[in-house]
Amino acid sequence: MAESLGDELQPMEARLVAELPSGPGWQFEPKWDGFRCLAFRAGDAVELKAKSGKGLSRYFPEVVTMLQALPPGDFVLDGELAIELDNALSFEALQMRLHPAESRIRKLAAETPAQLIAFDCLMTERAGLLMSAPLTERRKALEEFFRGIKGHAGLRLSPFTRRREEALRWLDDTGGTLDGVVAKRLDGSYEPGERAMLKVKRIRTADCVVGGFRYAQGTKQVGSLLLGLYDSAGKLDHVGFTSAIANADRAALTERLEPLVAPPGFTGNAPGGPSRWSTERTTEWQPLRPELVVEVGYDQVTNGRFRHGTRLVRWRPDKAPRQCTCEQIARVAAAPTAEILR
Repeated sequence: MAESLGDELQPMEARLVAELPSGPGWQFEPKWDGFRCLAFRAGDAVELKAKSGKGLSRYFPEVVTMLQALPPGDFVLDGELAIELDNALSFEALQMRLHPAESRIRKLAAETPAQLIAFDCLMTERAGLLMSAPLTERRKALEEFFRGIKGHAGLRLSPFTRRREEALRWLDDTGGTLDGVVAKRLDGSYEPGERAMLKVKRIRTADCVVGGFRYAQGTKQVGSLLLGLYDSAGKLDHVGFTSAIANADRAALTERLEPLVAPPGFTGNAPGGPSRWSTERTTEWQPLRPELVVEVGYDQVTNGRFRHGTRLVRWRPDKAPRQCTCEQIARVAAAPTAEILR
């Protein structure tokens, strides 16, 4: 059964909402800062699949070995691959695993082993197929599964709460270990590929210098603003971008920015070509004199940069560019991973 499910099964997804639902009938779970993963075992064969459907097994051989070493029995688990460093989860360490060289992957697997944090159970040999079962039944099967393996390094059971106030405390801890909080209906079945869950993220804001911009693909109108913050040495580092610019505003914004074009723009870390930090297709960018400040909303910071594109909140003509420092996005003091996984 596990082998046949692995052919086309997609994980159930979540829809972003502004706040956690209230009232009875909800279960709340941490949204871990990792790679979503469906784990399949059929006999001695183990397969790890990403949300996109691509295989993850070659990048996390230690997790495959760990799942193969569990007591006999087929299963399908839904969870998050994570790497814990300095008592918090490191998304950067996960990204380093996506490397073409097997020798590099093996070295990282030994130095910074990953773990699978399981939060749903779609099938076990004892319980059978569970996708049509309510969440309460799937959670019971997941806990029975963990009792059956009697603890195993690298495999952890994700906690839950049915108390909204506790989930709100988890939400306050987002930024280092957690990526948000997920709400699931207690009577809900597992709906592959559907946004049948709710997720809430803590959105923060920062005032950034506009150190440059990129033209939109195939046009001469601004497509995105390149954001900078001053480091402790007084250098302006590129920390991310925002492309949340209304089409009606692009022409006027282009006229405003073009007279400010002047190198170098960023005096510290400067933008490069497309990378994991950006989905923009062009490598060309225009440097600006550091005169404009914009407030942006962001959810996650990794290695001193905004992980995702940011939301433009407002322009800040009242703010001096030199006031825009990296201290604004210093790592949020999150609850230790072990404390939440107690």
